[in-house]
Amino acid sequence: MSTPWRDASHSPSRRPIACTVTGRRTPRQRRPSCSASSGGAPSARSTPKSTAASPRKSSARWRTPTECETEQLRRGRRYPPGSPGAQIQMIYSNRLQKLDTPPPLLADYPQFVEPLPCGDRYLAPPVVDEPNGDLTVRAWRYWYNVRGIVEMENRLDAKATAAIVVHPWGIDDGHGLVTPEPAGLAFFCVKYKNVVCGDHLRQVVNPFLRRLRDRVGLVGYSMPGVEDALRKLLYASITTPPEQLKPEEGERRLRDVLRAHDFTGKPLVSELELGLQVPARSYLAQTPSTDAYHGYNGDGYWELPMPVHAALERRPTDLVFYDGEGYEKVRDYLKSRGIRHVLLAGYCTDMCVKGTTCGYDNLSQDFNLFLVGDGTLATYPGSTTPRFATQVALANAALWQLVTQVNWVQAD
Repeated sequence: MSTPWRDASHSPSRRPIACTVTGRRTPRQRRPSCSASSGGAPSARSTPKSTAASPRKSSARWRTPTECETEQLRRGRRYPPGSPGAQIQMIYSNRLQKLDTPPPLLADYPQFVEPLPCGDRYLAPPVVDEPNGDLTVRAWRYWYNVRGIVEMENRLDAKATAAIVVHPWGIDDGHGLVTPEPAGLAFFCVKYKNVVCGDHLRQVVNPFLRRLRDRVGLVGYSMPGVEDALRKLLYASITTPPEQLKPEEGERRLRDVLRAHDFTGKPLVSELELGLQVPARSYLAQTPSTDAYHGYNGDGYWELPMPVHAALERRPTDLVFYDGEGYEKVRDYLKSRGIRHVLLAGYCTDMCVKGTTCGYDNLSQDFNLFLVGDGTLATYPGSTTPRFATQVALANAALWQLVTQVNWVQAD
């Protein structure tokens, strides 16, 4: 596996950044060292000639916000143009340095994601560069105007970061919820593809979360529907704290419900009535390629409680966010926990990871979002491997999002 790499010319510095206050550039002062013999007063020998710290080579210039403005920003307030709060901004210097021999993209898990061949690649200054950052997230995007891929090494506050896995559905995982036969569809649509998802969870997602769980501020999963009485026993959520969980009772009740269900649907239709004028259109309209309804999944399938995949290593403190409860509830909760950044993985890259409640279309509007590319799998109809479909889905996502990789996310 490849490991994160750095370029000294753009590596984030740990020195205090300089501030811009009402048009004057005023560096932050170093805290003076104190001498025990002088009762805590600054020592003449330990105090530098100038109390101003050398500003680090940063692409950003900041105005120091007041305590009130900081609190309002934390809560996600939008200031009207011309107000004092609206003056808080970062000026980004878009310096690009061409990379000579960069490591390959998406090359760590070729059994799941085809490595991405690409042309020119450039290193840019970090977009997120927090002074107290203790989580390095190297990320890339594709920019047509640059004629290549642009990368940057970001520094995040780990405790202000959430790791979220979209839709780790527990289907064909041993829980008892299975793909209906003979023609039903669920999750990756067919059983052998659902098994591949379980392998991906074990080999890629679990090690990723295991490495970060004690460092980040929150680990969560998004699941379909709303919180029901059964899943309330199994998973902590926005409204259910971990101490209220009863996992043994929940697992027993889940087994009972799933054992009682008949996972048999109707067979494929054997005869169709096609229109005479455009029979091709009539045929396709009556035979949608992903029909998980109209009897193929059997009665009541989508009313069953959907468990989190059994292969996913969880802790009681991990949260489940329910799609049916809406994005605003998730957004407000994350902000109340001080979350500013999201590392997003899950299933499927081209669908649910993009467009559901915790998809990047939503989260990227309110948080610094980094799509963990090889921590996702795309749908792959007509193919026996997700490698190529996932590569294409990530290349398209990189037009609009910052994409990272499992081994490009490193805690200090």
